[in-house]
Amino acid sequence: MTTAERPGAAASGAPFDVASLIRDVPNFPKPGVLFKDITTLIREGPAFKYVVDQITARYLHKGIQRVVAIESRGFIFAAPIAYHLGAGFVPVRKPGKLPWESISTEYELEYGSNVLEIHKDALDPGDRILIVDDVLATGGSASATVKLVEELGGKVAGIAVVVELGFLSGRERLAGYDLTSLVTF
Repeated sequence: MTTAERPGAAASGAPFDVASLIRDVPNFPKPGVLFKDITTLIREGPAFKYVVDQITARYLHKGIQRVVAIESRGFIFAAPIAYHLGAGFVPVRKPGKLPWESISTEYELEYGSNVLEIHKDALDPGDRILIVDDVLATGGSASATVKLVEELGGKVAGIAVVVELGFLSGRERLAGYDLTSLVTF
């Protein structure tokens, strides 16, 4: 199959037009929210591989020791990225989902608030960390994860997302951190 025949293939010759593979779902999870659904992207094997490869390439020589993933869609991308980087995988989860002693932080998001937790022993002080999620909206969950990582002594070497909702200004909350997004809406 040629690039032009692949689902989401870009007319410009780029391997994939990632944006075209992301579905808009209006009024989810609540009225007034336009949800960016990545399931239409990840169902396409070559496109999923392309996204993982693009993020991996960006951080391949950055000495990443742990990839920290934000629940739950961040797990989808972070696990294969960690594998390719030869790094450990660390989940950041919602309350009550981690079986061991954890620390937590509360944060605001575009449609409410939430809490994230990480195991107290998930990182070693000085570990170089890549934080991965599917979407950057207001930056609430990403900045909360940065806080958890730094509280444990980790050094945030980068934050990578597939989709950035630029109109919500999440990037501003993460000023000073290396932020990679593959698609901006």
